[in-house]
Amino acid sequence: MASLKSLHIPRPPIDFSSTAAAEPTTPKTPADEGIEFFEFASVDDKSPIRIYELPLDPDGGPNKERTYVRLPPATTPYVLRVTIDAGTPASKNGVFKTNFPLDGGAFSRDRFTERKLPIDFSKPIKVDLPISCAGAFMYWVEFDGVVPDTRTKGREGYFNVDPILLVKPRVPILLPDLTINSKRDLESEYVNLPLDGISMITLVSKWMGPVSGWRSHFQEAKDRGYNMIHWTPIQERGESDSPYSIRNQLAYDPSMFEDKSDFETDGGVSKIEEIIRVAREDYGLLSLTDVVLNHTSNDCPWLREHPEAGYSPVNSPHLTSALDLDTAILNFSNSLTKRGLPIQVTSTDDVETLTHALTEYLKSLDFWQYYVLDVKAEREKITEALSTGKITPWDGPNVAGKTTVEHFKILKDSGKIDGYRGLTGRFSTKVDGSVAAGFVKAAFPEVSSIDALADGWIEVVDVVNVSLYEEWGEDTKVALENIKNRLKYTRLDDHGPKLGPISEKSPLVEPYFTRLPEAKADPLKYSLANNGWIWNANPLENFASPPSKAYLRREVIVWNDCVKLRYGSGPEDNPWLWDYILKYATTLASTFQGFRIDNCHSTPLHVGVRVLDAARVANPNLYVCAELFTGNEETDLLFVRRLGLNSLVREAGNAWDPKEFSRLLYRHGVGKPLGSMGEACLTVNEELSPPTGKGPSRPAVVIPHNGSAPHALFYDLTHDNESYLHKRSAEDALSTGALVTFSWSAIASVKGFDDLYPALLDLVNEKRHYEITGLAENSGIARAKMLLNSLHAEMANQGFEEGHVHQENDYIVLHRVQPATQKGYILVAHTAFTKGSKDRGYIDPIKLRSTRVKYVTGYTIDISAYETAKDETTLRGLPGKITEIPTIIAPRGTDTEGPYSEIIVPEYFPPGSFMLFETHLEGLDPGLDQLCASGAEQAFRDLNLVELNVVLFRCEGEERDATKGEIGAYDIPGTGKLVYCGLEGWMHPLRHIIRYNDLGHSLCANLRQGTWAFDYISGRLSKQTDTFPRLEKPAAWFKERFDKVKATVPPFLRPKYFAIIISEAYKAVRRIAIEQCSEFVVDGHSFTHDLALCSLQMHGQVASASLDPGKITPSLAAGLPHFAGSWARCWGRDVFISLRGLFLTTGNFEGARRHILAFASTLKHGLIPNLLDSVRNPRYNSRDSPWWMLQNIQDYCVMAPVGYSILNESVKRRFPKDDTWVPWDDPKAYAFSGTIAEIIQEILQRHAEGISFREHNAGPNLDMQMKDEGFQIDVKVDWNTGFTLGGSEYNCGTWMDKMGESAKAGTKGVPGTPRDGAPVEIIGLLFSTLRWLSELSDKGKFPFKGVDATIDGVQRLVTYKEWAELIHKSFERCFYIPLDPSKDPEYKLSTGLINRRGIYKDVFGSGPGREWSDYQFRPNFPIAMVVAPELFNPVHALGALRLADQHLRGPLGMKTLDAADLQYRPQYDNSNDSDDPAIAKGRNYHQGPEWGWPLGYFLRAYLYFDTKVGQGNTDPTKTLHKLHEALLPSRHHIQNDPWAGLPELTNDNGGYCSDSCNTQAWSSSTLLDFLEDVHKFSS
Repeated sequence: MASLKSLHIPRPPIDFSSTAAAEPTTPKTPADEGIEFFEFASVDDKSPIRIYELPLDPDGGPNKERTYVRLPPATTPYVLRVTIDAGTPASKNGVFKTNFPLDGGAFSRDRFTERKLPIDFSKPIKVDLPISCAGAFMYWVEFDGVVPDTRTKGREGYFNVDPILLVKPRVPILLPDLTINSKRDLESEYVNLPLDGISMITLVSKWMGPVSGWRSHFQEAKDRGYNMIHWTPIQERGESDSPYSIRNQLAYDPSMFEDKSDFETDGGVSKIEEIIRVAREDYGLLSLTDVVLNHTSNDCPWLREHPEAGYSPVNSPHLTSALDLDTAILNFSNSLTKRGLPIQVTSTDDVETLTHALTEYLKSLDFWQYYVLDVKAEREKITEALSTGKITPWDGPNVAGKTTVEHFKILKDSGKIDGYRGLTGRFSTKVDGSVAAGFVKAAFPEVSSIDALADGWIEVVDVVNVSLYEEWGEDTKVALENIKNRLKYTRLDDHGPKLGPISEKSPLVEPYFTRLPEAKADPLKYSLANNGWIWNANPLENFASPPSKAYLRREVIVWNDCVKLRYGSGPEDNPWLWDYILKYATTLASTFQGFRIDNCHSTPLHVGVRVLDAARVANPNLYVCAELFTGNEETDLLFVRRLGLNSLVREAGNAWDPKEFSRLLYRHGVGKPLGSMGEACLTVNEELSPPTGKGPSRPAVVIPHNGSAPHALFYDLTHDNESYLHKRSAEDALSTGALVTFSWSAIASVKGFDDLYPALLDLVNEKRHYEITGLAENSGIARAKMLLNSLHAEMANQGFEEGHVHQENDYIVLHRVQPATQKGYILVAHTAFTKGSKDRGYIDPIKLRSTRVKYVTGYTIDISAYETAKDETTLRGLPGKITEIPTIIAPRGTDTEGPYSEIIVPEYFPPGSFMLFETHLEGLDPGLDQLCASGAEQAFRDLNLVELNVVLFRCEGEERDATKGEIGAYDIPGTGKLVYCGLEGWMHPLRHIIRYNDLGHSLCANLRQGTWAFDYISGRLSKQTDTFPRLEKPAAWFKERFDKVKATVPPFLRPKYFAIIISEAYKAVRRIAIEQCSEFVVDGHSFTHDLALCSLQMHGQVASASLDPGKITPSLAAGLPHFAGSWARCWGRDVFISLRGLFLTTGNFEGARRHILAFASTLKHGLIPNLLDSVRNPRYNSRDSPWWMLQNIQDYCVMAPVGYSILNESVKRRFPKDDTWVPWDDPKAYAFSGTIAEIIQEILQRHAEGISFREHNAGPNLDMQMKDEGFQIDVKVDWNTGFTLGGSEYNCGTWMDKMGESAKAGTKGVPGTPRDGAPVEIIGLLFSTLRWLSELSDKGKFPFKGVDATIDGVQRLVTYKEWAELIHKSFERCFYIPLDPSKDPEYKLSTGLINRRGIYKDVFGSGPGREWSDYQFRPNFPIAMVVAPELFNPVHALGALRLADQHLRGPLGMKTLDAADLQYRPQYDNSNDSDDPAIAKGRNYHQGPEWGWPLGYFLRAYLYFDTKVGQGNTDPTKTLHKLHEALLPSRHHIQNDPWAGLPELTNDNGGYCSDSCNTQAWSSSTLLDFLEDVHKFSS
């Protein structure tokens, strides 16, 4: 662009030695240079590339907080990484689309680059965008829709890249001794000016004089510390002389040029380019100008050639009535004297008199004719049509027999009333006569008389007209009220312009239309609507377009010197205007560095977008700001996103008191709070592959992006608002001006504010010129602004991004700090919101802990008069004088909290005063940040998984158990106890605190109040080094850093360093834990990682539970917090449902092996214990546990390295061979051994022989709820089917094991779900074992062939294969319930008990009286499908799974019972003490509540069968996407729940269940199983 021709924009070095030498045919764009940077640039610079990570929601759109993303200027290219979770809907054949030029070239709004998302369900999906240029960009993801063969466009997202604003900085304003540097020279090199460093002054060019004298204005702006000038429009002005009423957009105003040749050649363009370049190069001033897109001046010459550029009745017929009304008002205004009406409005009576007379006048003009149908004409037309037979048959709804009102509604809705409510002409509302004739013929079929039919039609017309007359009346009432209010404001109100007598040049009210000279001949074409604004209008609606009646109802507060421009919906609607305005905008963009979009909220969005796109082609680094008056933050954000607004104008003058001002400062000026956690807590280092796929890898740092708020351009006063003398007090200019300069935002002012102009200047009528006062005595507050503006830019460049604002009475204190150096500046301002006071006011002494404070300067202001002497030629400010406050010493002190400095306001410190101090935190080690953020990898890398469990997890119960009650969870006052003692417990609140910088959180308060948390974290590890010696190094790592923080950091900074230490440790520990897992986990996405860490979470060491009765060993908890220790921790069934997912898929084969061996050693009666109780007092009451163990041994053999060797491992048996109960330390215990193969065989053999025993120690001491009969355990094999049958009505031997407990309800000892007989999952597990052993036996890898069984009185060997085939033959016949009732004879059914068809029975062979329970639809059959798919007819299986998906699947689990079942009770409450037997004492535990772990088996089964015979057979990705969508709630839960796991169960539709474990081993395990299946499937 022209203004940058002499500048050298530094670019990263690029090595082209390996590329072809051909010259490019087109100039490189910034996007091209960005690609070259990543593909070719040298990587000698080891500075990491910044990656801003933007995660998208499952539907491919950003969440609410990320709908707008602001990115920094690309002074060095960086990456925007868009990520989508694998398997989410948006990844379904997803395509990422963006108009960012990913492949290089120039930006085009309508050209979109595509990136096909990888179809990988096991790894995160990401798109890396190499960012190298400024601009406003959009993106979305398109993916396959729910309806086949459709595509869905996801929600749009937007990202804006800040421009690079190159400017020559000034030398530092403060010398080392804190005195002001008198030399304000410019440095020679250009540097980027951050948006937060902008200090802008508004100048009105018409008051500056000719261009030849502008250098003095530049010098003044430079001396006052400004680095940008905002120019109101400098184009040729119209007859009103308002800068915003532009007569010629392509030429500058001729009054600016003394040498007319400067103007005549090119409209002054070259001269203005030259002077703007001078401002930048010689004075360090960037330039920004207003761009006016909504209107042009009323005397604009090109309107006469192109009247279509405005809104006229010709191109906008609905304005015809409004023009007629406007003309009537002008005619009335010109006839006041003739009518004997007042022309000078001196009272409200005059207003009432004029309004009444106008009302009567308008009545005589019959404006109702614009609304209604002409009754006489309607009768004539219909009579003629009926007479001539020109009848159009009625084709709408039946109208015969309807009332007249009904006829009206039907006719209105039919759209056959031409011009209805169009207001395009008098009696323009009409119905074609033939249509009317057809209507009445249909309405009155029995009537043949033409007159009667015409009468019927007129009745309908009269009803239509009733509503239209009402509309006319209401519109007239509103219009007259608006006219009255405007008349009162402009002629009478004190705060109005008091226009004086009504005349032809100053009519009653402003005309709404500009009448070009040609309007006399053609008023409809050459009468153009003037622009204006409307109170509380919807900015997204054009008030000049239909159906708006704003001009007719006189709702527009009009600017009668401005004609509103009509762009239409695009360039095709008004090509000349679009071309002209685009040329105007691009010319300005080539000259200026920034735009302020005038009247932005009324600028049609599509116009603003196209204009700014064109401007950014001319100047890619164009800075764009605007002031919006939408009254709605969401609408503001819409404009910011779509237009790419870099800043929104905010104004300090809008505050009505100091409290509100402090709120504005906090919102727009603080930046980050003091002691913010910073990026160190959130970032992750990685090696970045080149975004384009070519080029070197580079070190990178990944920074999560959580969305942005619109950036502020914070004004103390804008050029179109009242002065502070009128708003507050003139003295407040000094205090408010100082506070605004201290804001972490772009800041701006107006010359009149600095110079203390006493009143708002009239942009239209003011003719005087500015006085150049520089920094002289009569320069108002300029000397203070010099220092503060300069300091503002320096603080932005040096990263003083943290701040704190404190308001007390009339005082506001604003502190800015550079977080790395902890150097700061603090401003103490005494605001002056009220006039006349010189009182010091009151504020407590300001204590700054561990901080050295040095006085810089301070000023008071004295204004000797509040009026200025009349000067006909020069604009002058009030006679104000600022006086420097003598040096103030901040005394030092010490109290119980340590040393401090104290700022005390001097006795004379009147309103308007301010003081400035430099602050520096003392004693803070400059290397502390680095220390806290380093060394974690070395400290934790030697820990094994059990030790990592101590560091990362351990709930309260586990910790107290492991430490003999000494240590529990940390209790945060106001919040409560953390759920974990380890790092995960701390990270849950810290994630929120870090994300939102919520330093008011109770944890931060606790850290500021004391160092208890520091001592707790290192202390709990140190105290456990006897058990875990390797914890000594992590404990020392924590202690070293915490001790340093405690010794050197003041309390307010403790939360920051605590967060850095904890987050760094957490990232390292999590990474180390994941790296010890399998490849499936290591390469997996975050959900896989989260689930894998549940393995760590559940597997730990406590004192009261072990896998060995004689020593403490790690063990797997069933769930937390309820199953943390003792007998309740380790359950046989839970261990072996969980073992595959938590241990085998994650690669913890040793943990799996130890649990297998431990439980195998306990085999008794052919069963393993349900409750292990450290192998001391195991309880044998579960029929399914041994089968789950055998399935896991099978899985271990297949999945573990040399897994089959476990079959030959020998284990000592806990009990004698005769199953006698002996204590664990009895000599008979562990007296013999057996291999795992032998134990497997024993389980099968004992079942084949039949199992029958009474539990040891049966009675209340063992189970106080169970009836005596329940302690009898019986299991046998039905050799007709091969099924194992067991249980009774008195016990519950499967996972659905809720025993009734309520004597009141009569359910004590009555199981909720006995499931006696052959539960479907047990049969599946049995078959899986038999199939596996048959294969091993045939290969000679298993020492047995089968079992000895007595069948029909004959004992014989039944091979594994024979037994398996018997089950296979029987399964479908016994378990399936066909969809077609005619098929019932083919299955073993009792048709009368069927509740739902197309399913598999839950049990086969329930006991007498409970046969109906076989037919209950429960989520157990998918387990059998996973382990034994051969048993199922694939089509039947998929059908049943689809029903389960429809009727059983909930958000986080599976309903345990069909909602259509009479026993369905989905709300579990174990404390329920009612007499309802279904729910008392939680008997409905498995009668509807949604359990987590069956979900994984459902998903695995669905994947198998749908890819076999469903839609996944031809396209497996369809199946995978469907199933991953089912995981979305689980993903969300594990990421956001403090327990970092998945719950045991939920109530109906995922509702919270207070009795559930918050995290359950098997809930996470089975989802890992599914994801591992997907991983293998995808591979």
